[in-house]
Amino acid sequence: MNYNSAPMQVNGHHNTSNFYVAGISYKKTDATTRSQFAISQNHYAEILQQAYDKGVDSLFILSTCNRTEIYGFADNADTLITVLCSQSAGSADDFRQNAYVKTGLVAIDHLFRVGAGLDSQILGDYEIVGQLKQAVKLSKEHGWINNYMERLVNSVLQSSKEVKNNTGLSGGMVSVSFAAVQYIKEHVVNYQDCRILLTGTGKIGRNTCKNLVDYLETKNITLVNRTEERAAILASELGLQYAPIADLAAQVAQADIILVATSADEPAILTKHLENWGTKLIIDLSVPNNVERSARDLPNVTLINVDELSKIKDETLKKREADVPAAKAIIAQHLQAYLEWCRMRKNTTVLSAIKDRLNELSRLHQREFDNPHTRCPYIAAEQRVQQVINGIAGKMRAYDRAGCYYLEAINDFMEKGD
Repeated sequence: MNYNSAPMQVNGHHNTSNFYVAGISYKKTDATTRSQFAISQNHYAEILQQAYDKGVDSLFILSTCNRTEIYGFADNADTLITVLCSQSAGSADDFRQNAYVKTGLVAIDHLFRVGAGLDSQILGDYEIVGQLKQAVKLSKEHGWINNYMERLVNSVLQSSKEVKNNTGLSGGMVSVSFAAVQYIKEHVVNYQDCRILLTGTGKIGRNTCKNLVDYLETKNITLVNRTEERAAILASELGLQYAPIADLAAQVAQADIILVATSADEPAILTKHLENWGTKLIIDLSVPNNVERSARDLPNVTLINVDELSKIKDETLKKREADVPAAKAIIAQHLQAYLEWCRMRKNTTVLSAIKDRLNELSRLHQREFDNPHTRCPYIAAEQRVQQVINGIAGKMRAYDRAGCYYLEAINDFMEKGD
């Protein structure tokens, strides 16, 4: 079965009351628990197949170091949870125990807050925008973003952009990647002399690398990436070194500070790589964790994860908190505009039905109109139909009238023919 075309064949839940989000985040679960429900691109094919089988209409999955959330139009949230957890290391029952479930307007508002950085582990962390775009792009490539979802995401991105440009919510340099650099500056003596290894050169890895160069003022950095070419390109841009993935163990042994920004399903750095190789600070920015947990027990290793980094507080965050009300006001405007679009989208279907009915009546009277003695000399039938449709559309917008008023439209049509 071709899951790419699945949404076109299911129930079509286009009412906002059928929009759900089910997820876990840093607010209730630690990084270890969240890692059990991390979803990679490799899981998507089976997830979408199951979504097809269960009648889900449109979905995307946001899986980051801070959260795993599934958004979709469906009969209920439990269907989305079942679909998500079918490919996770953790069970659906464990997910439900830790999850939050939101529906309708509350779920829509939640997505706006996530997109603006209001729900980030570090307030205003703008890296979430890139992660959101990538998540939606992946679903869209498989045909799983319907018109309502696409319009919603576009509204969220527009709102997020306005928040960034017109408030201080994302001002300053506070993000997970920057927090890692800040931690090094505060806890490592003579960090400029340390040998630094960065594994993973995706979006977070690139941001972390640039922050290392800019704020530690060091180029004693070696990059390792699964795709060697990406590491080579970034190293060339910033004047750094790179090494092939086959040399990872040797690079780990030589490094004093190791930052991990990979997205592997299993740990890439193992305890055996670290034993008897001197003192090391390791900052694991990955979820699931890409450093073996038992490494924390080694006397020569300090292992920090994203939850511990998020505890950093400074003046920048205080300034951001002051702009939260302004950000919420911007979100409210964009959210209301989206709801208005949904309402008018439904009206479009009703108006189309009304127009069909009026055209049908027009055809029934066509023989009378074709009589030269009774033909309307002023307005052709199709013009009168469009006039009435425009009028009823205006009434629907102004008075929030439902489609049952089509009878009034028909009466207007008949009166204009007198």
